[in-house]
Amino acid sequence: MMSKSILFVFMVLLLGVSHAQTRDSIVPINQITPLAVKNLSPPASLNRLKRYSKRHPNIKFWKSLNRIGVDLSEVAFVNWNAGGANSVAGLVNVDLKRIYERKNLRWNNELIARYGINQQKGQELRKTDDHLEINSTFGYRKDTLSNWYSSAKMNFSTQFSNGYNYPDISNKISTVMAPAYFFLGAGSEYNDEKLNLNIYASPLTLRSTFVLDQELANNGSFGVEPAIYDEDGNLIKEGRNTRTELGILITNEYNIQLFENIGLTNKLSLYTDYINKFGNIDVNWELNFNFKVNEFVLAKLGSHLKYDDDIKMQQENADGELVDGGPKVQWKQQLGIGVIVEL
Repeated sequence: MMSKSILFVFMVLLLGVSHAQTRDSIVPINQITPLAVKNLSPPASLNRLKRYSKRHPNIKFWKSLNRIGVDLSEVAFVNWNAGGANSVAGLVNVDLKRIYERKNLRWNNELIARYGINQQKGQELRKTDDHLEINSTFGYRKDTLSNWYSSAKMNFSTQFSNGYNYPDISNKISTVMAPAYFFLGAGSEYNDEKLNLNIYASPLTLRSTFVLDQELANNGSFGVEPAIYDEDGNLIKEGRNTRTELGILITNEYNIQLFENIGLTNKLSLYTDYINKFGNIDVNWELNFNFKVNEFVLAKLGSHLKYDDDIKMQQENADGELVDGGPKVQWKQQLGIGVIVEL
């Protein structure tokens, strides 16, 4: 009954935003009203531009992007002799960007959120996707002709709700702030807006892993130090809630229009720790193909590959018990079709 109520609320939210599957609102940088440039013949000096900006506050140095996406899928069977199970699935995507550019300064801020659920007949409500991420990069370049910036970068990511190894829902394997990852570092960034290419390299990046759920921390989940027990199983010392590393971070983001209606987005993050197994690289790679069927219909094929040496996968031993094994490559594939409206 509880899962049906949650599903009903979620479907109402999805239908509420399905009229605008994607909403983009882009404000150009350094936008000047016609009144402000009426008597400003090119080439305009910087001083004259400053005077006009004081008189006319409509000069803007911010560029914004607001994108909301909804994908829905449903399968229903009535007297279908081949068999099958009724199911409903939904996925909500949110991508918000705020970019400030003025002279040699560039400040890029982004919020990414995804949440997906699936309800199949005879099964409990299940989560299919869950991600929350905040990025902020502040850069300074020596002149306005250069694409190279000296940058400081911050990244934070976690999830919204409990995660389970379905069909077992008695023991959670993750939850909000367990894990959560925080990156903070300084380095060099190459940004070319014409090529939609961004490359960032930092030789000094702090990475903190948070596991604020004590049960998961005691199990040593996500690489934190586990709890210590005596021979009788009594707790002597609780597991640590944080793990801190210092290493090298390299990120890449690239967008390209392959054909008129086919676009590709590539995001790659590589990290290695100086002290703990230097050269053992943690990988986070997202590759998405966007197919614009027409003005209103958009299809997406996505791939997400991860490898983290600190995350140990559980496996059954000879006695049928779950024990920690070694790290493994994690891979997720998604295919979604939705309605797109640009305002």
